[in-house]
Amino acid sequence: MARILIVEDEPNIALGLEDDLILEGYEGEVVGDGETACRRAREENFDLILLDIMLPGKDGYEVCRELRRSGLKTPIIILTAKTQEAEKVLGLELGADDYVTKPFSPLELCARIKAVLRRSEGDVPDIYRFGTCEVNFSRFELFRDGELVKVTPQEFKLLAAFIRHRGRVLSRDQLLDLAWGEDAFVIDRAVDSHITNLRKKIEPDPGEPRYLINVRGVGYRFDG
Repeated sequence: MARILIVEDEPNIALGLEDDLILEGYEGEVVGDGETACRRAREENFDLILLDIMLPGKDGYEVCRELRRSGLKTPIIILTAKTQEAEKVLGLELGADDYVTKPFSPLELCARIKAVLRRSEGDVPDIYRFGTCEVNFSRFELFRDGELVKVTPQEFKLLAAFIRHRGRVLSRDQLLDLAWGEDAFVIDRAVDSHITNLRKKIEPDPGEPRYLINVRGVGYRFDG
């Protein structure tokens, strides 16, 4: 379930957006001003931000500029009532991934959301760092504190799947498909066993994991 931050100061519009997203299977959180948007976007792992331009305090352009300057990579779709081409171009130049002009249909917005999420999924650099760990995707190597860590090919595939879907809860079935392949015959417990081994290699304290989090009754989430 993708998590979407809705930044909209008009309560009726915000409620409508949240309802439409829930119907499409997304989880939405609504905030009504630019300051709160910047704070929540940094505090949580959202998969996408719907950002209105006309906001109290910081407007949408300022929010977009600040988030991108801080290094946040979360995809942003700007919602704007302005139809001038220059206004749309400005949003894209500040780092937005797409824009939708009001009024828009729920079908159009959901199609844009799906397209942006597809483009962003798996978008990670060749070298990804978290904590004291460094993952080199091109060389299939894991380093911790500058030292090469021995991992099996399957452990690396599992870690790569987590990183490419970071911040999202993945079920055991999803992890089996992502790391083993849809046609592989593997029991669910194999996922748990490999995660236990991975925790020993990447966690400061495997008994109190910071990165590979168990979400009881659902699956696992990578917070890195």
